[in-house]
Amino acid sequence: MRNILTILIFLFILSGVKAQDTSVDPMLIELKAKILSAADSSAIPYANIILHRTHSGTITNNDGYFTLEMLNIDSLEVTSVGYKKTVLKIPSYYTGFEMLTFYMEPILYNVGEVTVEGEAKQLDYFEHGEPTAIDPELRGDAFNEKPPVLAAFFNPASYMQYYFSKREKRKREVRRDMAIMKNWEMHSKNYNKEMVMKLTGLNEAYADTFMVWFNAHDVLPYTANEYQVRSSIVEYGKLFKLDYGLN
Repeated sequence: MRNILTILIFLFILSGVKAQDTSVDPMLIELKAKILSAADSSAIPYANIILHRTHSGTITNNDGYFTLEMLNIDSLEVTSVGYKKTVLKIPSYYTGFEMLTFYMEPILYNVGEVTVEGEAKQLDYFEHGEPTAIDPELRGDAFNEKPPVLAAFFNPASYMQYYFSKREKRKREVRRDMAIMKNWEMHSKNYNKEMVMKLTGLNEAYADTFMVWFNAHDVLPYTANEYQVRSSIVEYGKLFKLDYGLN
C-alpha cells in the first residue's frame, strides 16, 4: 500500500511539472508571416487575416506577406477565394523576430469525365463558314434549363431524364463548377488593392483596411459578375469613407 501511494504521488508531481512546462505566458508580439499555397508553394495575395479577439485583421500583399500585432496565444482565421478556411496558431517559442510560413489547402473540384458519343458531321466551310468558338459552360443552355411541371405531361421522357438521369446531373455539375472557377478568375482581376484604390480614391493604407471591412460585410457571392463587383466596391467605398470620416 505504501508503494502504491508513493507511485501515485510521483505521477501527480510529474503531471504538474508537465502542465507547467506547456503553459505559455501571454506576450504581445508583432507577427511576421507569409501565406503560401500547399499545392505549389506560390504566394497567396489578398488573403483575409482575422483576429477575432480584437475584431481586427489585415490582408496579405502581392507576395503573400503580412504583419499583425497580437498576443502569442492568439489564433488567426485565414480565408481566401479558392482555398479552404485555415486557423493559424503561433508556436510558443515565437518572439516576433523571424518570419513564419503557413500553407493553405486549395479547394479541388472533382470534375467527372463526360463522354460524348456519336459521329461528327463534316462541315463545309465554304457553305457554312468557320464555327464560332463558344465557352464550354455557355453551350447548350436550352437543353440544361429546368423543365416546367407541364413538361411531365407533354414530354415525360425529357422531364424524367432531367431529374433522374445521373449523366445529366453530372453534366450540370461540371458546368456549374466551370462557371464558379471562371468567376474566381474574374474576381481576382477586379477585386484587388490596386482596383480598390482606383475605384474609391483611397490610399494604400486605407485600401487594406477597406478590404478587411468589405469582406466582413460578405457582400459579393462567387457568382457576381464584373459589373456587380466594381459597383459594389464604389458603393461600399462611400459608406466606408462615412464610417471613417474621410472626404
